[in-house]
Amino acid sequence: MLGPLGDIVVLDLSRALAGPHAAQMLGDLGARVIKVEHPDGGDESRGWGPPFVGPDGDISTYFLAANRNKQSIAVDLKSAEGKELIERLVRQSDVLVENFRTGVLDRLGFSVERLHELNPRLVVLSITGFGHDGPEGGRPGYDQIAQGEGGLMSLTGPSADEPYRVGASVADLLAGIHGAYGVAGALYERERTGRGRVVRTSLLAAITGVHSYHGTAWTVGGKVPAASGNHHASITPYGAFRCADGMLQIAAANEGQWRKVAALLGIDPAQARYATNRDRFEHRDELVADMEKALSAHPRAHWLAELGEAGVPAGAIRSLDEVYTWDQTRSQGLLVEVDHPVLGTIELPGPPLRFDGLTGVEHTAPPMLGQDGDAVLAWLEERER
Repeated sequence: MLGPLGDIVVLDLSRALAGPHAAQMLGDLGARVIKVEHPDGGDESRGWGPPFVGPDGDISTYFLAANRNKQSIAVDLKSAEGKELIERLVRQSDVLVENFRTGVLDRLGFSVERLHELNPRLVVLSITGFGHDGPEGGRPGYDQIAQGEGGLMSLTGPSADEPYRVGASVADLLAGIHGAYGVAGALYERERTGRGRVVRTSLLAAITGVHSYHGTAWTVGGKVPAASGNHHASITPYGAFRCADGMLQIAAANEGQWRKVAALLGIDPAQARYATNRDRFEHRDELVADMEKALSAHPRAHWLAELGEAGVPAGAIRSLDEVYTWDQTRSQGLLVEVDHPVLGTIELPGPPLRFDGLTGVEHTAPPMLGQDGDAVLAWLEERER
């Protein structure tokens, strides 16, 4: 692949989602990503489903989501032969990605010190559940656990009494994004210093890292935020509203937009209870009721057209089939077509970045277990020569 990281080699020892997502992002940027999997079943996400697809119904769509643009080799990290192969690959790699529990890689004989003995220029990305140190650094972590422990579930749901998990595995995905971002910075630094370094992140860090204004509400304002359903915690009106045939979303983030909404719905924007954002927030339940009374007169399409004409941010709430068949989604390159060795031509959710002038990038399908063993060995021998 062509791309900003076209000369970078990534050794991906990770599995499940956070680490594989980080490595996939580096692959999207052009890096050669060599995914190391255990010969007995490979990455555990190969068994996560439904849905499963393929002639034998044994290919996990979960695995397909996090492993495009990679080569797969089957290696037993506990065997002497496996350790020897990993040492050879480390010497030829720029980045190593791992998300083992704290201490596991050390016990396998690949401590950070050993890795940098083998390759002083190696950048190591280590993703854990709760951090590599601290009083609970060794805890195992999965996405939903981190969403709860990191406070995100307390901000999500219809009320403070009903915490909800976010529907997507955001702790894993955000940890992967932060990890890839850290790797890019470490690779840039390496150009100056000639040495690699360890980049660490965790599911806990990923969740607390997106608290944003919810975090400062507590750290500065002394207020503990709570779930507010489908309405914004600080801005009103900003949320989901019922109209004649369902729901739509309206986001009036400034006074000018609010006055346009009020004019469309026949509400006096200057009345005391709705005059400022602070007033509207204090009287939000009343405002939502007034808005939905007016919105009930027409279907969603009518109001989306009216709001769009007025320049007010508004939108539908789409199901995923609607998202992936939407012309706007497809126009942004958010789907990529790949040729899978078993499934044939399939479409995958694509990378969220586009680079000016970079065209014709061909993505590769997530690999079958061990399918690239011979190719990687041939490449490795060529590099070693």
